Amino acid sequence: MKKEFDKFPEAFAGQELYGFSWLEHTAAVPSPLVVVTGYKSNGKPNATMQSWCTFTGEEGYHCIFSSVHKSGHMYRSLKETGCCVVNFPSADILDKCMDTIKNNGFDTDEITASGLTVEPSCRVNAPRIKECFLNMDCELEWEHDLSEDGTHATICLKVTGISMDDRRYNDGDLGRYGETGYLYNIHSPRNPETGDNFDTYAGILSKLMKF
Repeated sequence: MKKEFDKFPEAFAGQELYGFSWLEHTAAVPSPLVVVTGYKSNGKPNATMQSWCTFTGEEGYHCIFSSVHKSGHMYRSLKETGCCVVNFPSADILDKCMDTIKNNGFDTDEITASGLTVEPSCRVNAPRIKECFLNMDCELEWEHDLSEDGTHATICLKVTGISMDDRRYNDGDLGRYGETGYLYNIHSPRNPETGDNFDTYAGILSKLMKF
């Protein structure tokens, strides 16, 4: 039986939502997990765990991040250099990618400090993460304020080219999906009737049916 939700649930009262809408936790729609890399103004590599993004294209191919905080290194790096790399980790290196969250000092090479390897992009002025099976070289196309207070922006990146492990685009080998492929952010689902808060997980995508 479907139920309607268009007001803040009383069951969420007093819960910390960390700046997210209550609808985020109620719908709990998964989104790809990626690491966005660029150079800080001091030349040190920056790495930012991100999700809440989609990929599509009509004229060209684009990555759209729905919400990027303007105070973070990712936003500042994008504004200063106009480019970045969107890196796709597999499960075997996710722990190291998550370490970039704590290794985020301005004077820190955030990729190397997390046990990963920096390699240059061949198209844009940004570092790639060598261990990630897919790297998208991107240029900043446009941004639009997401909130009235101007703290978050929706960002559109134009993908100029990709680097991809040949074992991934070969479905007879590792492939793009399943336990060795793309990871998804299952972000803190909550029950709007009881307020029960469930853990955040990394999920995988498996093929269900042909159509």
